[in-house]
Amino acid sequence: MADTALLLDDGMRRFVVDGYLLVKPDVPRSVHEGIHLRLQDLVPRHGSLGNNLLPLIPEIRDVFDAPAVHGALTSILGHGYVMHTHRYCHTNRPGSKGQDMHKDSYEGDEQVRHHRCRWAMAFYYPQDTSVDMGPTAILPASQYYDSGECAHRRQEVPLSGEAGTVAIVHYDLWHRAMPNESERERFMLKFLFARLEEPQSPSWNNEAVHWQSPAGAAEGELEEAYRQLWNWNRGSSNGGSGRSGDRELTELIDSLGDEDESVRLDSAYALGSRGAPAVPALIEALDGSREDGSHPAAFALAAIGKPASAALIEALAHKDKTIRACAAYALGDIPPVDTSPLAVEALTRALSDNSEWVRRNAAEALGAIGQPAPETVAALEALLSDNLEWIRDNAVRALAKIGPAAEAAVPTLVSALRDKSRYVRFHAGVALRRIDTDGAREALYEELLTSRWCPVTTDDSPF
Repeated sequence: MADTALLLDDGMRRFVVDGYLLVKPDVPRSVHEGIHLRLQDLVPRHGSLGNNLLPLIPEIRDVFDAPAVHGALTSILGHGYVMHTHRYCHTNRPGSKGQDMHKDSYEGDEQVRHHRCRWAMAFYYPQDTSVDMGPTAILPASQYYDSGECAHRRQEVPLSGEAGTVAIVHYDLWHRAMPNESERERFMLKFLFARLEEPQSPSWNNEAVHWQSPAGAAEGELEEAYRQLWNWNRGSSNGGSGRSGDRELTELIDSLGDEDESVRLDSAYALGSRGAPAVPALIEALDGSREDGSHPAAFALAAIGKPASAALIEALAHKDKTIRACAAYALGDIPPVDTSPLAVEALTRALSDNSEWVRRNAAEALGAIGQPAPETVAALEALLSDNLEWIRDNAVRALAKIGPAAEAAVPTLVSALRDKSRYVRFHAGVALRRIDTDGAREALYEELLTSRWCPVTTDDSPF
């Protein structure tokens, strides 16, 4: 019998295209009212509450554990997703002017964005929120665009609603706080969630094998991207079909440099469906225009998948560090089922590259692949001494995704529980939980008992 809390195909299609869903948890209104009252008491005294938001108001957990919310997050991020330690109470006071449209930064990491949804945010309103109170507004279907020009072709949508409304959004969706033109204070609680395992099968109530655009989607735009992202979410190979299409290969390659980002992306995913014949030209098209590796040609090579693997492994040894970063980026987006042991070995060697972007992308890729070579775990452990927080964070997240096969890293992960970065500490805890040996569990118990913050300690009640 299907799990009715999971999304149906239409809901998943809409998320792939629009990048957001509104969910109403089956929680009594009194829960939301209680959370609202606590915020009205705590925020004036303590400010934003920051990452201590959940310990201070543990009832919030009831909202995210509600079947509708948990089912939507499972559908989007897969079974075993994790609630990230970063969370924030956004307070929009009467008279505020609102924000400009933007994408959020990644806590503990640099801004390397992927079209595959491995991160999501949830915006939770504990009070009835009308448009004049300044809710969060989004630009639907803008998550795949880096440029504000393309994003602003979309019509702004305010995410307003009654108390308890939860908006689940692709992490890279363009959004902003709207002006608060009312006389009421508006609270919105932002929580982050991350995927820990790449899709091997659909994690929603899936019946349709083939992609079909939902009603109202912009006709033709990014259609091939949606098809390939749908396949990725289903755990099947994305591209490499060898389809010829109506456009010449050289024309598509030239379009990767078009001034219009939508043309660049359409061309990249069209090339992703061409298979092996497109690989040499795509490797040649890689250049240093994107230091982080997220080049349109890298999108195409990742979509081609297995037929592009050998060329990408060779590119990991290129003299240009930006091309090495592109190669590591693309290898991490090829589904694990299509990833060769040679790619894992090459990425493991890349963990010691003198370019920070190559080290970062190689660590992220190895976590996504989740099938380490014998020397991979030790190489990731070595990165936990890197001077850059965002590289340490990617390394420890990779160990968390590798899970039980990273058992040898337990002593290093225990030490990482004292890292100066709060996010490295958090992911070290996630890794120990997933490794789940006696030693890993004991380390987590010790951490909980010795360093747990007490949410009820105040000047009036110190003990």
